[in-house]
Amino acid sequence: MIEEKKRVVIIGGGITGLSAAYYLQKESKEKNLNIEITLIEASNRLGGKIQTVKKDGYIIERGPDSFLERKKSAGRLVKEVGLENQLVNNATGQAFILLKGELHRMPEGAVMGIPTKLSPFVTTGLFSPIGKIRAAADLILPAYKSEGKDQSLGSFFRRRLGDEVVENLIEPLLSGIYAGDIDKLSLQSTFPQFQQVEEKYRSLILGIKQTTPKQPAHKKKGMFQTLRGGLQMLVGAIEDKLNQVKILKAVKVDTLKKNGDGYRLSLSNSKTIDCESVIVATPHHTIGNMMKDIDYLAPLQQMNSTSVATIAMAFDASALKKDIDGTGFVVSRNNDYTITACTWTHKKWPHTTPKGKVILRCYVGRVGEEAIVDQSDEEIKKVVLDDLNKIMKIDAEPDFSIVTRWKEAMPQYAVGHKEMLRQISERLATDMPGVYLAGSSFEGVGLPDCIDSGEAAVKAVLQTLNTEKPVIRV
Repeated sequence: MIEEKKRVVIIGGGITGLSAAYYLQKESKEKNLNIEITLIEASNRLGGKIQTVKKDGYIIERGPDSFLERKKSAGRLVKEVGLENQLVNNATGQAFILLKGELHRMPEGAVMGIPTKLSPFVTTGLFSPIGKIRAAADLILPAYKSEGKDQSLGSFFRRRLGDEVVENLIEPLLSGIYAGDIDKLSLQSTFPQFQQVEEKYRSLILGIKQTTPKQPAHKKKGMFQTLRGGLQMLVGAIEDKLNQVKILKAVKVDTLKKNGDGYRLSLSNSKTIDCESVIVATPHHTIGNMMKDIDYLAPLQQMNSTSVATIAMAFDASALKKDIDGTGFVVSRNNDYTITACTWTHKKWPHTTPKGKVILRCYVGRVGEEAIVDQSDEEIKKVVLDDLNKIMKIDAEPDFSIVTRWKEAMPQYAVGHKEMLRQISERLATDMPGVYLAGSSFEGVGLPDCIDSGEAAVKAVLQTLNTEKPVIRV
């Protein structure tokens, strides 16, 4: 038990900060700890990128629309805050790759673009015969001895499967997650399991085939989950549970400095807060402004982020003159298209759309192609409709459209990212024990990753408050 009151401040009210506040409060209650918790959010609302719009019977997500069910932390948190009856899985359906102006079916059995079934891979039009033969070389190529060194996603997959499979299948899929350049993104910080598969099984194809659980033939449930009333329900439910947390909205932390054995936060409302421990759950580019003149944090300022935008467009179903049986498509760079992906939301998430209506949610912006994000809503709508009309033949203006811009919102984990975090964590543990960094800038961009990061920070804080030995989070 912590005898004297300990004060913990969480900076940032996105899903990471909310999760940290929730689990810190939970631990405090269950173990009867004397902890005072303050959550500070610079904007006037909590939830960060989680924003749901409800309009005319539609449910439209401005940010993330779901999370992977197999990553358990998100579903567990949903259940803990009383929303289990709102959980719904996506409808399964055919996904496509747009290559050279033509939609190609995603090869059956492909796991993040890695083939595990022979027939769909042999018959697909995504690759030339030479490209298919090159990919098959993975079956005989030796494993690469990385000796713990990081490498880019692009170099890893090109070495195993060749350029065609990477550029026509793997890159569009991974770019949809990170909006980044796979030839610069870190393998260790994004998909370390692929490196582990190569080291254990030698062949990536054979290893993925052996390690991927077989799905029952009758299985109709998708792998993603959301909340029937929109993901913002989760934000509201967590906030309602934070009855022992002081929440400050529309307040910015100007500086975070060492103050004796603890820390002092200077706020934009001219007030200060003293505390023993801090969880910083804000984007990496804001940290240098709060913690000035700390040289080992400089790499965070140099870390890149990509700007993206989404546009959700609602139509009457009759407006789509060429309907396609599927849930959406991602776009290869080998196209003269601005959109990077499109989800047929009314098919993937039927509960979000009134009967007889359609929602198309399109994405624009990725590394090297971010200028579109700064265009007007009308221009983005025009460009996206022009692209869609090449594929789907839409003969009407949308009933309405909602454009959402996320400026510098997609952190780019460059090669060496994990080592950079390790060095920063070690220095913080020595120089500023009790200060922990958490969130999508560091260890994963999905909702479960952010929740895990918030939970891990809470565990580190509790260990720090109970021991004199600083905790190092790597």
